Amino acid sequence: MAKKRIKIRKPKTKGVCYFCKDKKEPSFKDTAVLKRFLSERNKIIPRGRSGVCAKHQRVVSKKIKQARHLALLPFTAREI
Repeated sequence: MAKKRIKIRKPKTKGVCYFCKDKKEPSFKDTAVLKRFLSERNKIIPRGRSGVCAKHQRVVSKKIKQARHLALLPFTAREI
């Protein structure tokens, strides 16, 4: 008999987009807000986990990359 595969479901955040709710746009200068959308390894969190709408997810990823280029955010996590 064939073994059954178990699907692992990732937790999704439901609700309203952070930026739509506050009616503001992401900015590369606001690093505190952008850090919310980075993992502990400084990878950009996908939209299913972050709870941001598709429009703002595209903008957030561009602003994170812009802040990294200007050295406001790190590219990778530091290993100690």
